[in-house]
Amino acid sequence: MFRMPRILVLTASLALIPALAAGAEEGAVVTGAAETVAAPLKTGGLFLGIFSQDPGAQQARAERRAAAKAEREAEREVRRADRQRAKASGHAQSTSTSDAARAEVKAAVAEAVANKPKGRIWCVPFARAVTGLDIRGNAKTWWQQAKGRYARGQEPAVGAVMSFAASRAMPKGHVAVVSKVLSDREILVDQANWERNQITLDTLVVDVSDKGDWSRVKVASVGGTLGRVNPVNGFIYN
Repeated sequence: MFRMPRILVLTASLALIPALAAGAEEGAVVTGAAETVAAPLKTGGLFLGIFSQDPGAQQARAERRAAAKAEREAEREVRRADRQRAKASGHAQSTSTSDAARAEVKAAVAEAVANKPKGRIWCVPFARAVTGLDIRGNAKTWWQQAKGRYARGQEPAVGAVMSFAASRAMPKGHVAVVSKVLSDREILVDQANWERNQITLDTLVVDVSDKGDWSRVKVASVGGTLGRVNPVNGFIYN
């Protein structure tokens, strides 16, 4: 039996494509060299789908993508607005709590000042009277004494006791009461005997530690200048 070479068959098939495309609109019948082929193709059929795209369909897809993008953006805006409201609410609540704590500290300080003993004034009795922490002994021992009795940490909070460690300049240590938190690195404290035999209020203390953990601070003097670097154990909370 005679067989047509494959290259000729392929050539004949490719030659049919223009004829099939031309007769697609009317369902034409195309006769090839090897056999008769029926081509009932309609607009948008196989060959037309390959060689052309409907502009209307493209426009519809573009509109759907634009609508989906707009919807996603609207959802993101809603989430952003929710986060901002939550943040504002939390800040307002934190500020209100801090103000209430400060008012309580100031009331205790006023009472301690009114009832201060005659003679020498020390930091330990003052801090104990203002905060209610039941710790006695030299200030340098407060941090260890507070272990297991009171919460301790490295974050300042209004009403907490800042426990200074012993140093060459302060062999007995020092304690002060946080009266306001200004920032991550600045606070105000009320204290006794930082200035010899005096009670000083709202004194600026600045964290100068490398890690920002309040382990090393500078305290403002009466003139407002920052003095030496002082070691700090942390904060004791009641």
